[in-house]
Amino acid sequence: MHLRNLSLWALTSVGALFPSFLQAALPTPDPDDGGLKLPTGFHALVVADNLGPLRFLTVADNGDVYVRHSDRKDPLSIIALHDSKGDGHFDVKQEFGVNGGAGQGATGITLHDGWLYYSSQNAVYRYKMTPGQMVPTGEPETIVKDLPDSGGHEAKSVTFDANGNLYIEVGSPLNVYSDGDRGLGAKGKDATEFLQTFGGIWRYKSDVQNQTQKDGYHYATGLRHCIGIAMNPKSKALYAMQMGRDQLNTVDPTDFTAEQNAELPAEEFHLLKDGVNLGWPYTYWDQIKRSRMVCPEFGGDGKKEADKGKYDAPLVAFPGHWAPLQVTFYTGDQFPEKYRNGAFIAFHGSWNRAPLPQGGYNVCFVPFNEQNLPTGDYEVFADNFKGKPVIMTPHQAMYRPCGVAVGPDGSLYVSDSEKGRIWRIIYTGK
Repeated sequence: MHLRNLSLWALTSVGALFPSFLQAALPTPDPDDGGLKLPTGFHALVVADNLGPLRFLTVADNGDVYVRHSDRKDPLSIIALHDSKGDGHFDVKQEFGVNGGAGQGATGITLHDGWLYYSSQNAVYRYKMTPGQMVPTGEPETIVKDLPDSGGHEAKSVTFDANGNLYIEVGSPLNVYSDGDRGLGAKGKDATEFLQTFGGIWRYKSDVQNQTQKDGYHYATGLRHCIGIAMNPKSKALYAMQMGRDQLNTVDPTDFTAEQNAELPAEEFHLLKDGVNLGWPYTYWDQIKRSRMVCPEFGGDGKKEADKGKYDAPLVAFPGHWAPLQVTFYTGDQFPEKYRNGAFIAFHGSWNRAPLPQGGYNVCFVPFNEQNLPTGDYEVFADNFKGKPVIMTPHQAMYRPCGVAVGPDGSLYVSDSEKGRIWRIIYTGK
């Protein structure tokens, strides 16, 4: 294990046990709110910067942040951050994490029941955390291994239910299960066997080592890729953001225009009940028609609807190709009442909305009602990550949101995949 700034951490370990920010007032936001556009009363400060490409993050009870980084040149895939001065900025940094993978596979991370769980593109590991220690001293345990990894949508994400069971999403490496995938005239194939391995969520024991996919319970299917999964702590229900398919116009230029391809299909926010089927690869959700449609690979023409009631409709539909990543539920009490128990979603941003400008590159909020269900609406909560109003390619974006997590004082943390920036969003009412 490779540790950095260990001597500095030794001097500040007492602060980890009794973090000053839990008693102190909120930190001073940046004059420009870290470049973000936020609702009235909200402000932001940059708490860490230039960390390299970041993915998901999680926040400990003492305020320390653990974030995945995906630099293929660095074998250490977890960055631990600590604020020793109590000013809201992370000045202590250590890196660790063997067997972490690299690239987009180095994505999932969460704290649960005294353990830090994290995933590579084909496994899930955990470290035992010790109070007062910033980083674990032991070796990680392998909880699930040999997960499918076929070179596309390989990132694995994890979450837990109220009984401590572990849920892992295995995405599809394909846009649509078809001959000539993504190409002109691609023809769909029967995905029955394919969906036994890919395009679903499996449930595992969280404390049993060296499980494989066959040891898991197949909880949900018909998912193209739902890297954003989270358990609602109040309703104890599992939610997921489905990444919609691409290239309708490429496959079928006769029935779909380039503009339709830019807008369709929706990114889908779902409540995942045991045994649910979301309809991939046979269908997609048209947020304009508000209907589930048959994919062109399976005979669809933009007008043919799927069988009514066969597949769940999304509870909330977002614009096409926004690329939803980490999802978190707001469990704090710092933000106003309307945000309590609602979901924050980081949208990484599109690459394929030409000839229209790229979209997403924001953090959205989904409000929940008194019945612990989404109201059906959403709002763009944090914006201006891309640095300019209009961009035509992802390379023009200054920042791209990737991870989002709630801190113990109710602050919202957001990570960036481009330059390695982390923001802390606070509510002052001013």
